[in-house]
Amino acid sequence: MRIPFYKPLLVAASAGLLASCSSTAPKIVSTPIENIDSIPLKVTDLSETQLKGWGGADLVKDTIPGMSVKKAYDEIIKNQKGKTVIVGVIDSGVDIEHEDLDGVIWTNADEIPNNNKDDDNNGYVDDVHGWNFLGDAVKENMEYTRIYKRLKPKYEGKTASSISTADQKEFILYKEAKTEYEKEYQETLQTKNQYEQIKEQLVAAHAAVSNRLGKEDYTKEELSAMEANAQPMSQYKAMLMQIQNNVNENIPEALKELDEAIDYYAGRLESHFNLELDGREVVGDDPYNIQDRDYGDNRVSGPEADKEHVKHGTHVAGIIAAERNNNLGIKGVANNVEIMAIRAVPDGDEYDKDIALAIRYAVDNGAKVINTSFGKYFSTNPEWVREALKYAAENDVLIVNAAGNDGLDLDGEMIYPNDQTPDNPTEISDSFLTVGALNYEYGADLIAGFSNYGKMNVDVFAPGTKIWSTTPNNEYEFLQGTSMAAPAVTGVAAMIRSFYPKLSASQVKEIIMNSGLPTNASVIVGGDSNNTKAFSELSTSGRMVNLYNALILASQTK
Repeated sequence: MRIPFYKPLLVAASAGLLASCSSTAPKIVSTPIENIDSIPLKVTDLSETQLKGWGGADLVKDTIPGMSVKKAYDEIIKNQKGKTVIVGVIDSGVDIEHEDLDGVIWTNADEIPNNNKDDDNNGYVDDVHGWNFLGDAVKENMEYTRIYKRLKPKYEGKTASSISTADQKEFILYKEAKTEYEKEYQETLQTKNQYEQIKEQLVAAHAAVSNRLGKEDYTKEELSAMEANAQPMSQYKAMLMQIQNNVNENIPEALKELDEAIDYYAGRLESHFNLELDGREVVGDDPYNIQDRDYGDNRVSGPEADKEHVKHGTHVAGIIAAERNNNLGIKGVANNVEIMAIRAVPDGDEYDKDIALAIRYAVDNGAKVINTSFGKYFSTNPEWVREALKYAAENDVLIVNAAGNDGLDLDGEMIYPNDQTPDNPTEISDSFLTVGALNYEYGADLIAGFSNYGKMNVDVFAPGTKIWSTTPNNEYEFLQGTSMAAPAVTGVAAMIRSFYPKLSASQVKEIIMNSGLPTNASVIVGGDSNNTKAFSELSTSGRMVNLYNALILASQTK
């Protein structure tokens, strides 16, 4: 399943720490943040300003579990600039003309724009800002839909006993894909129908109350004070008050979000589960032949004029590196970064071939960090991606990966891409970092309810709930998911590689893991209040990523 899912401090004694790995590194005379369990819980709601920037907040000062980004810039980075770092964003595409990104987009200096030649002989014609491995494709099936559809003619109606030994593995894959398809299709259909019923009731309630109060944008206080002694008005009032109390927003906004949810599930039925859809047909390649590489184009912002389907990648790019000094929009985690846009994730599940080639493209063209905010639970050619992960490691490139948004323990559930499996926890790469998502509430709800976790298969946690960032056509929106947590960590990795370029990718991974903030608290996992676990047991490091601490530790690492 695709991962753009829509889901008092005791300070150690001061010590002078001098940067030693690079002449570009800032001199650090700072003390790491430690012993956060003594920090009081925040009891007031976040303001709009706090919510829009909570990922960069400091837990000590703000009692918000951000990554201390502002503290790092104010006290360590200041006006210093390190080495420029190229970051590959393998995603749905990026709006490279966005006002807050146009100054940080990678340009291939060895390619002459629009001359229809492969000037740098890298196999990609006019790849000025990256590559679009999807061509004109936008809508796609889920991987299990593709597997079910492809193998159905061969195995439909057959029993295991009738299958040859040579085909047993494929038959099992077919059965698993069919089961997953049927389950997900029915759940999606039921959810869409439920939302449509809720909308019908909500529209009626809102119309009646708006008429009574003489306004549509009424507050909680106004609704609470409204007299409603008889049915159906008392029922309408109760329904609307429940919505306002639960989601803390006005009803017109709730109706808008309900429409978006209905459209989302209707879209899944039309594309993700549509057995008649051949989303790949317009690309013109064979997606199951890794040697068939002459496909795609240089339109990294996608084929659509409205750029709607590059929202996810644009949001991710903004979290990493939105311009910090242009007095517009937001401030990305990293400065002195160039975003290499690689479009390889459709509206549906990505193809293994595209991801493998996208990773290799990023590595071969100079990326030192790659962000992979996507994932799925079925894979037809995982070996291609695993070989690409090894290739990245061999070439000293760090990959920062989203853990997924199904509230699952990944130590018992295989997800792709990954550098290990539940059956074999030995990592195939020492430069692959998997990130779970934090909520902005420090306490029992610290882990985002949607976030996957796992002591062996998730490395760290970072802000991922309700993250404000860039979206196409100079817009900004809140999105959430481990898709948003991964680029926050990518930004941290880019800063380390910028100021300490002599550190290897594997060292950067270890620094990020070892410098994070630990807590002894028990937290709710999977959004189930009856399921609590020690935060320290939810990832390999047991820590929350922190830019301030990471820079201090990097300065001490030889």
